[in-house]
Amino acid sequence: MKTTIGKFDAKTNTVPVTFVHAGVTHRRAVNACLTSEGKYDKAATEARVAEVAAGVGHKIAIGAITNPPPAPELPEEPAP
Repeated sequence: MKTTIGKFDAKTNTVPVTFVHAGVTHRRAVNACLTSEGKYDKAATEARVAEVAAGVGHKIAIGAITNPPPAPELPEEPAP
């Protein structure tokens, strides 16, 4: 499982995370960890993301998370 953690969003107290495993890419926000002073705790958030990644990996393995189907091709508009 490869994870990429994005920039902390102080408004939502989340970090965007991209999980890539077995050819499946899954993106979601993960709740960030904060210190007792209310500041972003990077190390604790990385540990939380690792826990979420374990669940995402299992869901990918059982087929509950898959890549979205490709967008359907729209027919071309006829020339006027």
